Amino acid sequence: MAGEHFTDAELSFLRHARFGELPAPVRPEDRVELEETDAPRTWLDVGPSPEQQRALQAGAA
Repeated sequence: MAGEHFTDAELSFLRHARFGELPAPVRPEDRVELEETDAPRTWLDVGPSPEQQRALQAGAA
């Protein structure tokens, strides 16, 4: 398929064949504001522990 060029109409047909009919857009009056109910997610500290850091530093010295 390298080097093939499709027209806009052909690309439109291929998108429709692959994904089907698009859903209707959501009207502004049907939109709702979402409210966060779960606690915010935080990144876990995945670094080495203080003991591991000392061992790593001792091995590097």
